[in-house]
Amino acid sequence: MRGDATVLHLDLDAFFAAVEQRDKPSLRGRPVVVGGVGRRGVVATASYEARAFGVRSAMSTSEARSRCPHAAFLSPRFEAYRRESQVVMGRLRELSPLVEPLSVDEAFVDLAATEPAVDPDPETLAALAASVRAEIASRTGGLTASIGIATSKLVAKIASELAKPDGQLVVAAGTERDLLRPMQVTVIPGVGPATAERLRRIGVHTVAELETISQEELTRVLGAAHGHSLYLLCRAEDDRPVVAERETKSISIEDTFDTDLVDRALLTAIVKRMAGRVAERLEKAGLSGRTITLKVRHHDFSTNTRSTTLAGPTADGRTISRLATGLLAELDTTEGVRLLGVGVSGLADWIQDDLFADEPESDDEPDPVEEPTATAPAEPSWPPGSDVRHDEWGLGWVWGSGRGRVTVRFETQERPDGPVLTFAADDPMLHRADLDGRIRSSHDEGSPHSPGREAGPDRAHPPR
Repeated sequence: MRGDATVLHLDLDAFFAAVEQRDKPSLRGRPVVVGGVGRRGVVATASYEARAFGVRSAMSTSEARSRCPHAAFLSPRFEAYRRESQVVMGRLRELSPLVEPLSVDEAFVDLAATEPAVDPDPETLAALAASVRAEIASRTGGLTASIGIATSKLVAKIASELAKPDGQLVVAAGTERDLLRPMQVTVIPGVGPATAERLRRIGVHTVAELETISQEELTRVLGAAHGHSLYLLCRAEDDRPVVAERETKSISIEDTFDTDLVDRALLTAIVKRMAGRVAERLEKAGLSGRTITLKVRHHDFSTNTRSTTLAGPTADGRTISRLATGLLAELDTTEGVRLLGVGVSGLADWIQDDLFADEPESDDEPDPVEEPTATAPAEPSWPPGSDVRHDEWGLGWVWGSGRGRVTVRFETQERPDGPVLTFAADDPMLHRADLDGRIRSSHDEGSPHSPGREAGPDRAHPPR
């Protein structure tokens, strides 16, 4: 265990939704939900305004609409999020050579590896955290982050969660257990609904109560591995190191969920979406791979990894999806899943066509967040929230579409008061803009002077 608070955890606040609110001034202060917008879509991120109505990640879009019908429901712009993530991770690597990204919006940083060494005095650490948060906001055009600093990954992550949104918390060495004791046991990783219920049956609700239970009793109730893990974690005993990124030997995607997921159809849909994103990354990198791996972290924090290896390398999304969902079918997920991951390894710098790939999959499957592909659709497709460019009116974003029409709000960060106009979906003057998200150049914007277009959001479906 570390003697000083030298583990920093940074988490960007409501990241996807915050990027959308930054780039779309009319949405600032409004509930925003980013994810699959179809009838069977899944929420990726909700703004804090939407969370006030009970909307959260991994919730079905239909339930989110029922809870917050006045929210703006937007399709994700993954390239925009990746761009901002690279800016943030770059700033963290300036701070320390040991940065462990957990996802596009959070990472651990080992402050003990800095040169010169960071003074572990709590006031110095608080000033450091404030400086990092301010610089990230400056570099990203206003995105906020929450930071926790402590002696371990466990406490640093809990501290950043307590600091949300747009805050920071330094937990001085020796005070970790005082912080944890009043909290509900669900604050400890691995204590999902099923584990919490088992602990409730033996009279345990808080971390302080969990401390009073012997390791033998926890092992009897929860099993050897999980019982031993909770025995240590409730005492803030966590010696996991911060592991920097290594040379890429695989391409993979992982998602950790706010709540344990048990719905098999939803889990299958998420795996399929991940498989498609992995295939896209393989294609962009000009790579293929022979081994498809599925990673599942269960409610009790135990992790299962299943792999299958092909005779030859592939980058085909349908093949990766078919094999990954087959691996999922072999696992018992009835107690809940905290994390899912799909990866391809055994990489080669060439692609072999898969002669045995499945036919395109049915649209009857749940529609989770889908990452945009580089191939243009056969028919005009205008996902709500996507960037567009009009030959006369300049840059804007899709406010809504349907029945052969698309409504565009012509606003940018530099021009927040543009008009809302409706066009035919196949209007030759309307184009999808670059997928790299934020477009700031004012010389790229057209002059909004031309009359004669239908105006008003009632002419098409708004982003709901």
